[in-house]
Amino acid sequence: MPTARRIGKGLNALGTPLGFADITPGLTLRSTGRTLTEADHTLFMMLCGDWHPIHADEEYARGTPAGARLMHGTFGVALAMGMQAAAVEFEDPVIGALGFKEWVFRHPLRIGDTVHVTVEMLSCRTTRDGKRYVVERKLALVRSDGTVIQDGVAAVMLRMPGEG
Repeated sequence: MPTARRIGKGLNALGTPLGFADITPGLTLRSTGRTLTEADHTLFMMLCGDWHPIHADEEYARGTPAGARLMHGTFGVALAMGMQAAAVEFEDPVIGALGFKEWVFRHPLRIGDTVHVTVEMLSCRTTRDGKRYVVERKLALVRSDGTVIQDGVAAVMLRMPGEG
């Protein structure tokens, strides 16, 4: 499994799962990079069933302002979520994802792009019953040249330590 690198201020979480007390606003982690392939693109089209010509037909796509086929924007969301899971390991059990907000597709995603994900911890709060906590993270899918392709906020709920 790829390891994450700490960037910015905060704890060095390399190889160390983050617990409730470790998660502080501003802590930022970065995943390793990954180059997007034709196979990634084809498998996602097969999975979602969207074969629009901007994704599947090179001739059609050449005649558009994009000039070439584009990967699905929703592939970027799925990729960001998967890559952030490799960058951030939580010590406490995850109960579930709570959703996204403010997710923006800033630039197209293309076959051959090499990308990584940065994860910035925005907040960590306990629930009313004190048995769980919610972590909000800003995720950014970033091309190797530094261009942010997509970004947004994702929330996850975890079980508090000792709450079996």
